[in-house]
Amino acid sequence: MAASALAGLVILVLGDSHMVQRDHLMIPLHDQLQAEGAVVHAYGMCGAQAADWVTKSTVSCGLAEYHEKGPPIFVGGASENSARPTWNVNELIQKHQPNLVLIEMGDTMAGYGSPDMPKPWIYQQVRMLTGQISAKRLPCVWVGPMWGHGGTSWHKDESRTREMSQLLSQSVAPCTYIDSTAMSKPGEWQTSDGYHLTPAYYAVWAKAITNAVVRWRTQTAQR
Repeated sequence: MAASALAGLVILVLGDSHMVQRDHLMIPLHDQLQAEGAVVHAYGMCGAQAADWVTKSTVSCGLAEYHEKGPPIFVGGASENSARPTWNVNELIQKHQPNLVLIEMGDTMAGYGSPDMPKPWIYQQVRMLTGQISAKRLPCVWVGPMWGHGGTSWHKDESRTREMSQLLSQSVAPCTYIDSTAMSKPGEWQTSDGYHLTPAYYAVWAKAITNAVVRWRTQTAQR
């Protein structure tokens, strides 16, 4: 893989709780995308759903951001339980002028532990965010949830993860969907709590996402 595979791309990354801790996805994903030649501006909001990037809201379990070669910034956490305002996707697009938006999201909307997944509500959430991006005529790539395991307070199980991934694959157009469940077998990637990966497997996930973005870039360049 050429070191300049993503040269010329300015990538705006939006993520959920997988992106708000120092040993989670934020740092390895940012660094690996940048190692492939991209300019990267990454944001994470714990607990945020898709619409929280469109309409002003608050999150109470942490925020993070990481820009180009500057230091990553992590603010707050679940233990602080303090509400912080969310970022707005239109403002971030105006600020950074990306030519690709990369979204890592799905777990916060899947309703793990509830009898039924709220499909119409999820679809509405997704369309609010993708609609704002497509209105700017920007391409986007949406990364769906990876496998976790049940039996924990998060209630993340194989069946609901598969159901959520399938719904996202049918809902995120015109964004390109990256299916994280296709990157491993259920239980193959170790977690710390059934929901969040261990640091070693966040690095593995980051590499798989980066490879998928490189493939997307190659395919779009050939059209």
